Amino acid sequence: MSYGTSDVPPSVLCFATSDATGGGGLQSDVLTLASMGCHPLTVVAAVAVRDTRGIEELLALDADAVAAQARAVLEDIPVQALKLGLVGNVENVAAIAEILSDYPDLPLVLEPALSYVEGDEGAADEMLAALAELVLPQVTVLVASRHEVLRLALASLEDADADGDADADADEPLLLEDAVAHLLALGMEYVLLTGVGEPGPQVVNILMGAEGVVRTDAWERLPGRFLGAGATLAGAVAAALAHGMEVPEAVREAQEFTFQALTGAYRPGMGLALPDRFFWARPEERDDA
Repeated sequence: MSYGTSDVPPSVLCFATSDATGGGGLQSDVLTLASMGCHPLTVVAAVAVRDTRGIEELLALDADAVAAQARAVLEDIPVQALKLGLVGNVENVAAIAEILSDYPDLPLVLEPALSYVEGDEGAADEMLAALAELVLPQVTVLVASRHEVLRLALASLEDADADGDADADADEPLLLEDAVAHLLALGMEYVLLTGVGEPGPQVVNILMGAEGVVRTDAWERLPGRFLGAGATLAGAVAAALAHGMEVPEAVREAQEFTFQALTGAYRPGMGLALPDRFFWARPEERDDA
């Protein structure tokens, strides 16, 4: 597919964690954006000590260093879209939110990437509450699973309850529809609810906005497990937005790209398979045994 004729590809600035496996984080963003005809700009907010089997440790960078990286590149290169993944801690969320507020006209894609902080529920909830308060009002598209949407909404509600601002009964179970409505009410424009963690022969992804369901797409559920599927999808949405697509079209284009990348996934190590973001550049027939 052709994404434009300009001599300079659109630039997308990504804030995320460095993942040495190349499966998720900033490395996923670079591969996805480059494959979709964009120029990736990267701000390292944290470093993951991990392999394809799992993560051992997450090391957050100093918030001033994160902000300095972003300010330097933003003062030099015009940016067409922004993407935010896991950034390590609350201090980094706050520093990045301040930078984002200076660019309100740029589309922003948020990927919570909770898989990187599994097992540290307290730290995850603190970051999610900070995202809800400081970042979500600026978000164009949130790309998240049912689990992540519920966690994000609960963290936001618990933070509001601690401040004495919550109206909902904390003892009542939170329904997915209510969680989505709560997040949209914070100011963001769309939620792309991914169905990867739900049962069934198909993965059903639902794009929702203030007016309700905008589009629903069903995809064949592929066998196996993948590292970086969500990062690929969110990065692809950011790429399509940077090319000037409207959100519904960008979401459809991103899903098609991600499905092809997962169909061609390979296992370079002993753990999870990685999406092939350059599937279109491979031989049509290859032995993946």
